[in-house]
Amino acid sequence: MGKLTGKLEFAAAWSFREALKNGGAETKLSMVLMGLGNIVHKQVAKGLIYMAIEAAYVVFMIMTGFHCISMLGSLGTVGQQVVWDEVNQVYLYTKGDQSVLILLYGVAVLFLTVLMAAAWYGAVKSAYKAECLDKAGKHVNNFAEDLKSLLHENLYRLFMTPPLTFIFGFTVLPLIFMICMAFTNYSKIDNHLVLFDWVGLDNFRALFDSGSILGSTFWSVLSWTLVWAFFATFTNYIFGMILAIAINRKETKAKGFWRFCFVLSCAVPMFVSLLIMRTMLQPNGAVNVLLRNIGLIGADASLPFFTNPTWARVTIIVINIWVGVPYTLLQLTGVLQSIPADVYEAARVDGANAFQTFFKITLPYMLYITTPYLIATFTGNVNNFNVIYLLSGGDPVTDLASTAGKTDLLVTWLYKLTIDKQYYNIGAVIGILTFIILAVGALLTYRNSKSYKDEEAF
Repeated sequence: MGKLTGKLEFAAAWSFREALKNGGAETKLSMVLMGLGNIVHKQVAKGLIYMAIEAAYVVFMIMTGFHCISMLGSLGTVGQQVVWDEVNQVYLYTKGDQSVLILLYGVAVLFLTVLMAAAWYGAVKSAYKAECLDKAGKHVNNFAEDLKSLLHENLYRLFMTPPLTFIFGFTVLPLIFMICMAFTNYSKIDNHLVLFDWVGLDNFRALFDSGSILGSTFWSVLSWTLVWAFFATFTNYIFGMILAIAINRKETKAKGFWRFCFVLSCAVPMFVSLLIMRTMLQPNGAVNVLLRNIGLIGADASLPFFTNPTWARVTIIVINIWVGVPYTLLQLTGVLQSIPADVYEAARVDGANAFQTFFKITLPYMLYITTPYLIATFTGNVNNFNVIYLLSGGDPVTDLASTAGKTDLLVTWLYKLTIDKQYYNIGAVIGILTFIILAVGALLTYRNSKSYKDEEAF
């Protein structure tokens, strides 16, 4: 135990702070010339790799990087010019600055600089580690031994590096780029699609201004998004719970058949079901035609499933119950079957009725198990693009000046703003606000739930 403690304490001394404080001249020079300390202390190949990384970064910054960063402040100033070619009698277009590329390259260079700072930090620690081991008379790994360690004690680094690289390259970098876009006037308005500028918080102010068309649309869409997410989550959960309990009862015959009926509906792709329902509920769809034929509505009448705002919202929630309950049923069936039968038997011996058993045993246990599922479902419903877009397309639109319909969620409105209207700056703001809403909602739900507490509480 003492040997292990001493080893850990010795390893803890290889920190960056200790390198600054107690490192030798070669270690401190490694802060300027990466890898120098490794070369001095018998790690020549490793030191040369660090030097090559630093040299490549310096050359890149001199050739391209500093220019990309310097352009971030203005995002370009030279627009595309049209020049008349007298000889060929044609107009020639001279290439100007493209703000999108300037912003993308600038963010990428800053991101690369952060990665370089992390490599520099690791190089200093590595140099100090080699110095400490060498001065203590201990073995200093050569390059082959460092590579071999990737299959043993450093195996986690070998496995984590590729996924982290893709996460940072394809998730973090685009996310930072999108956040930066929210502070520009990159939109179709005033032809700011090629050359645009920084506008600070103007986009956020415009979105939060309830007196403007954009602001009133945002608050309307936000309120409906939260209402939709709440009902879409808990209606599925409640009805799925009722079905699961009903099928799981001892008195229910042919349990396998009833479960098969609901599982069979899951075999049909959801988008197919949604498109079929959309077709059936059109003014001249199967449902309205059937109602006319049996005389429940007039010959020229039709129920406004997707033309009236209230009808459209209720219709979408009901159809979402139809397509979502089977999945909830499968989730809760497994939970119900995992509850020990002895608990119910003890409750019956104590004289508990069906309602007391449900509220004291079944419901608390189900909520304990499924709270993470509810959080994930609520988050998914806030961003439930498929159900809204495939059923109603966000319609009906009652205000022609608005860019959103009465059933649009934040995510479908964002799609329309960016793809149809090319208001990329406002779309970026909505993306940021959607992320914040989801993060805060998930955090509050988790903190106020009992899912993180000890199971003995139940």
